[in-house]
Amino acid sequence: MTDVNLIETDPVILQHRESKPVVVSGRTGNVSFKPYDDIFRRKKRCRAGEERSTDEVSSSGGEVTSDLSRTVDHLYPELLCLIFRHLDVESKGRVAQVCVKWRNAVYSKSVWKGLTARLHLKRSNPTVYPSLVLRGVQRVQVLSLRKSIRELVVGMPRIQVLDLSGCYNLSDAVLDTGFNRDLPDLRSINLSLCKKVTDNSLGRIATHCKNLENLDLGGCTKITNTGLLLISLGLKSLRSLNLRSCWQITDTGISHLAGLDGKARDAQPPLVLETLVLQDCQKLSDDALGFLSRGLPTLRRINLSFCASITDTGMISLARLAAVEELNLRFCDNISDIGVGYLAEGSLGLHALDLSFCDRVTDGALAHIASGLFNLKSLAMASCMVQDEGMAKLAKTLLDLDTLNVGQCSRITDRTLICLADNLRKLRSIDLYGCSNVSAAGINYLRERLNLSNINTGLWLQTEA
Repeated sequence: MTDVNLIETDPVILQHRESKPVVVSGRTGNVSFKPYDDIFRRKKRCRAGEERSTDEVSSSGGEVTSDLSRTVDHLYPELLCLIFRHLDVESKGRVAQVCVKWRNAVYSKSVWKGLTARLHLKRSNPTVYPSLVLRGVQRVQVLSLRKSIRELVVGMPRIQVLDLSGCYNLSDAVLDTGFNRDLPDLRSINLSLCKKVTDNSLGRIATHCKNLENLDLGGCTKITNTGLLLISLGLKSLRSLNLRSCWQITDTGISHLAGLDGKARDAQPPLVLETLVLQDCQKLSDDALGFLSRGLPTLRRINLSFCASITDTGMISLARLAAVEELNLRFCDNISDIGVGYLAEGSLGLHALDLSFCDRVTDGALAHIASGLFNLKSLAMASCMVQDEGMAKLAKTLLDLDTLNVGQCSRITDRTLICLADNLRKLRSIDLYGCSNVSAAGINYLRERLNLSNINTGLWLQTEA
C-alpha cells in the first residue's frame, strides 16, 4: 500500500481533515495552521502527477515515472558546482560536511576559482597547503608572519599571486627562504609597505620569478637604482610596476628601467611595461620622462603625482608616448598651461587626465585640452584656477566626457553647470565640492538635464542623482 493510500485510511489524520485552523502564539505573533494540511496537499500533487504520467504512458507506451520524487540529490555535480561557487568561504566549508557527494562537488577547483586565501604564518601548519592545492587555490595574502615563507612556497609551488603587503617584519632573510627556487607560475607579488626589503630581494625575485607580470614596491624606501637595474635585466614579462614613495630612486634608475644605461644592453629586449607608478618619487626630473619616452613606448598608465621636480619641459617627452591613456599629474606644482599645451599636441589617445592641485593651470590649459584631447573621458582639475569661460570651451568639444572633478574651483558659477548640462550628454559623475559660487538651482538644472549617477557637493556627502 502506498503512502497516499495510507493517508486515506489513517483515522488520526482523517479526524483532523475537516477541523478548523489551530491558533498558536509565537515570538512574532499568533500563527494559524491546519494539522496535516501539508499531507493532504502532497496527496493531491501525487494524484495530479500520476494522472499526467498515465496520459503520457497512454500516448507513448512507456513506463510511468513521477518527477515528484526528485530532490537536490538528483542534481548533476556540475550544477552543484555552479551553485556552490556563489557561497562564501565559511559556507563552502559547511557544505563539505553535509555528505560525500556535496563534499566532492565543493572540492572542485571551479568552485574556488579566483579565491584568495588569507593566512597567518605564525606557526607551522603542514596540512593547510595540500588542502589549498586540492581546491585549486593559487592566490594567497599573508596577513602576518614570524620567520619564514618557505613552507608556503614549497607547499604551493604553482602559486600565482602572493600578497605580502604590510608585513612590517618582512626582511631579505625571510624572502630568501622562499625565493630560493624557480616559481614559473607566479604572476604577481605585492611588497608594499615592507620597509625592510632591499635590492637583494629584488635580485632573488628577478632570478626565480621570470614570468612575473605585476610587482608592487610602494613604500619600500630602501629600494635604489640598483634594484631597478635588476628588474630590467630579469623581469622581461613585467606589465605593472609600482614604485610609490621609493625616495632613493633617481633619473639614473629610470634609465636602467628603460634599458638606456649602456651598450651592453643593446642585445636584450626592452621591458613591455604598461603601468608605471612613480608617485612621490621626489628625486625624479624631466630627464626621467625623456628616458621613459625613448625606452618604454608601451606605457599606457603613468602616475607622476607629487613629483615636484617635473616641469612643463617633461611634458614634451610624455607627448611622444602615443600609447598613454591615463596620466596623473596631481600636485605637480611646476606644471602650467604650457605643459598641458604640449600634451594636447601629441597625446591624442589620452582618456584620463588628473591636473588637480596644479596651481598654475588656468583657462589656457582648458583651451589646449578642448583643441586637442578630444578622447578624454575623465578629467580632474580640483583646486585649479579655472573659470566659466574655460569650462565653456571644454564643454563644446569633449563630448565623450563622463567624469569631471572641479572641486574647490571657487571661480566657476551656474554658467558652467548650464553649459555642461546643455553639451555633455554622457556626463555621469561630477565633483563640485567647495564650489561656493554654484547654487542649488544650478545643481538642479544639471540633474534634470543629465542622467547623473553621482554628484559630490560636500566634503563627505555624495548625493545620488
